[in-house]
Amino acid sequence: MSLTSTWLGPDWPRQVKTPGSYDWERSAAKWLRELVPARYASYPALMRHPVLLARHAQIQVEHEIRVARTALQTARADLPRLGLHEGVIEHTIKLYAAEVTQLQHIARSVRAVTQALARTAR
Repeated sequence: MSLTSTWLGPDWPRQVKTPGSYDWERSAAKWLRELVPARYASYPALMRHPVLLARHAQIQVEHEIRVARTALQTARADLPRLGLHEGVIEHTIKLYAAEVTQLQHIARSVRAVTQALARTAR
């Protein structure tokens, strides 16, 4: 098994080309930029160093996971006080649970891309 094939797996984002292929780092940087606030594109260091952008994207996604988990954990207590009907509350809880799952997948994808970028930066 080659080093490249160990990077790919179910968590590898399909928007990012295979490590080692033409322009793969550019595709990684483009995907990572979508995960951070738009204003970060104005920071030259993040744009010049994809592995640094990947590190920040990981921190950003981990923060989003914490926010979604908090929203999920507090929904049953907080949402009725806002006057929402039970059906809306149940739907919202399902939405938050799905978001946590999706964000966890994205976090694994960012880790995979970060590892690949770190290996090629050496």
